[in-house]
Order: sequence, then C-alpha cells, then structure tokens
Amino acid sequence: MPHNIIIDTDPGQDDAVAILLALASPELNVLGITCVAGNVPLHHITRNARQVCELASRPDMKVFAGCDTPMEKPLVTAEHVHGDSGLDGTDLPDPKMKLQDQHAVDFIIETLRSEPSGTVTLCPLGPLTNIGTAFKKAPDIVDRVKEIVLMGGAYFEVGNITPAAEFNIYVDPEAAELVFMSGVKLTVMPLDVTHKALTSRTWIDELIAIGTPVTKAVAGLTDFFERFDVAKYGGTGAPLHDPTVIAFLIQPEMFEGRFVNVEIETQSELTRGMTVADWWYVTDRPKNAMFIGSVDRDAYFNLLTQRLRLL
Repeated sequence: MPHNIIIDTDPGQDDAVAILLALASPELNVLGITCVAGNVPLHHITRNARQVCELASRPDMKVFAGCDTPMEKPLVTAEHVHGDSGLDGTDLPDPKMKLQDQHAVDFIIETLRSEPSGTVTLCPLGPLTNIGTAFKKAPDIVDRVKEIVLMGGAYFEVGNITPAAEFNIYVDPEAAELVFMSGVKLTVMPLDVTHKALTSRTWIDELIAIGTPVTKAVAGLTDFFERFDVAKYGGTGAPLHDPTVIAFLIQPEMFEGRFVNVEIETQSELTRGMTVADWWYVTDRPKNAMFIGSVDRDAYFNLLTQRLRLL
C-alpha cells in the first residue's frame, strides 16, 4: 500500500524536485499539495506549485493556498537564494490548473479527520506555519497523524539564515515549537544531512543528457540554485534539501540518525529559530525526534535520476 502524504511546501527549486520525486514514485499517494509563504511570498508559491504539477503532467493534483504570514512575526523570504520567482533557472509556462477554493489549513484538518487515523503522513518542506496553525485550530487531528517527516533545522551545521538558525525553522519558530512539542512521530532532515547531499556537474549533465522536459527543467533549476551555495560555502555543488524528505519515505535505509530531544528557541534574538538538538544525550529532556545526520549520497542521487526520468 502506498503512503498517503500531504506535501506542505514553499517552492523553491529544491521543493520542486521533491514534488517531482513524490509524483514519480508509486510508493507515495499525494493527497494534496498545501502552499505556505516562505522562500518567496505566497502568490509566487501557489503559482510555482502548479507549474511543477503541470511539468509532471499532473494537472489533476489538488493545490491549496495556505498561510501568507508566520504565526507571530513578519515574513522573512529568500529571494537571494531562489530568485524573485522562487523558481528561477527554468522558464515554465504560466499554470492553467486552478487553485482549490479551500484554505490549506482546512484541507489538512479535513483530510486528517476523514482518512483513517494513523494513515496520513505530513511532509513539510518549508516553514511550519500551516501545520502549526492546523494543530492549534483542531487539536483533535494531532493524534491522527501517522508521522511528520520535515526538512528543517540544523545542529552541527548551525544556521544558513542566521548564525544559529536554519531558514525554515527561523521563519516561524512558534509554529515549529508547536509541531515539535505535539507528540507526533517526527523525523527531521536538518542541514546536517542535506549538506551531505550536494549536487554535482556530472549529475546535472546526466539530467541534460536524458533530455526529457522534466530532467532539463530540473537541470536548469539546480544549476541556478547551485550558484548561491557554491559561492557561500565554497564547495562544488548545492545541497538538495527538500527531496531528502521524499527519499526517506521511499528508501529510509539510505539515511542514519539519532532519536533525540529537539527544542526550538523562540525567545532569544541571538538564537531565535535554533533547533537545539541533544545529540550527545546530556539532558534528561524527553526524546521527541529522529534527527537525521547522514545519507548515502550516491543512492540518493541515483534514486532522483531513476524517478525523474520516468516523468
């Protein structure tokens, strides 16, 4: 039986690759795609998500607009990484498919109430505003979630938007705190693992050589995305963050981590949005998250190549 999942996202080049991977994988049944403001403002996000669905020849996919601002603070965006559109690097046509009328938060609540308890996995790829808002609005759904696998946070890799904080958690740490304290089974893909999943020129050239509209688009997106990280970190490629969430659901054996306590800093101006992971078990705080620390890079990119060429 395929996993029933909801992808909560703010595309973003790496989000786009994650969505494509999910839509190409028979192990997963995507019930809907919910959009949240993050990498760019919400009106760009909802367009980008529909463009990606149409690229995958899935205009039937339900796409919902969600929260356009974090729960408490003004929105912080990342055009400096993703470009003004959020999907700079390829020229996708304007989407023809329509947004659903229902708000993303209400879709999440309705779906978790209507599907059998413990059968729906939430896959947040951006700030946790929609998920936190849904949990706050409808506490009864929390126990109905099968698990949450999310991209966010950092510990040994520290921050990529502030010295202490990873972008997705920093944008809405209040929502993240709600999610991390909810008691839901939680798997976290932090920068500690995504920075071990770097793209390469060889991989991009392989996508170009395959030559389908999808692989050529992903090559263009990745090539654009790569420039920022190469300049910032001095490496040879860019971390493809968000597809790690989808890859984990398909082939969890390629990842390793520890079940630890992770808490979200919301009070300090210096470390706001930090994911404080008790990696070395130096406190007695209760363990609440599988915090992933490593990935088989070759297996990861092989999976991406195999699935993307199917679309």
